[in-house]
Amino acid sequence: MPIASIAAQEQAWNRQQLEQPVAAPLWRVWTYEQPALVLGCSQRALYERVPRSALSMEVLLRESGGGAVLTGPWLVSVSLVLPLGHAWLGQGLLESYRHLGQLHADALAELGVVAMALPPLQIAGTQAALAARGLPVLDWACFGSLSPWEVVDAEGRKLVGLAQRRRQHGVLLVAGTLVTEPDWGLLCDALGRPDTATQLRQRTASCACLLGGTLPSGKLATALSRRLAHALTDA
Repeated sequence: MPIASIAAQEQAWNRQQLEQPVAAPLWRVWTYEQPALVLGCSQRALYERVPRSALSMEVLLRESGGGAVLTGPWLVSVSLVLPLGHAWLGQGLLESYRHLGQLHADALAELGVVAMALPPLQIAGTQAALAARGLPVLDWACFGSLSPWEVVDAEGRKLVGLAQRRRQHGVLLVAGTLVTEPDWGLLCDALGRPDTATQLRQRTASCACLLGGTLPSGKLATALSRRLAHALTDA
């Protein structure tokens, strides 16, 4: 029997929004009860090679770009669709991440998690500092590399990943926040890269590790929903 997941519902919602003209901002915040492997739209060849029969989770291909993501109870995600010409999109491809990244950093700060949206000019230096610690870029995994305005802690460890998809009807922006540490071994084993689990663990941070305690997924989801409504309802 196929495994049904919130991740599948999320990807269906994302596809549906881009099949028709986007007239106004729309968003959803997602939490997950079980794991699913979600690959970026440019990873179709990898998607075809994943041994589904050996995995106890769904394998999905998403509309947006970027690397592989392992959804599950450790993740809170946002899907946001914007009409072409929206103010958040006015400064180009990478700059369009800025508002969503900062919104996440602000929501986390409200909940006691100290982190920052990483400006483009700080990407190279942050990557170099991680590489000096023996943590190279792992661009096949969303949380294995850094892009402008993704959210990191003071050590440059990634906490929130961003991706997007631009179509003739509008733009989809997506974000995923690590509330607890994922099962990195499950992700790396599924993609035939078991030796990279430790590196992914050391390149990333979670709300729980930065707080030194638990942050319920629902609490973060509520904070993000409230800020999205405030920022976009009248935008």
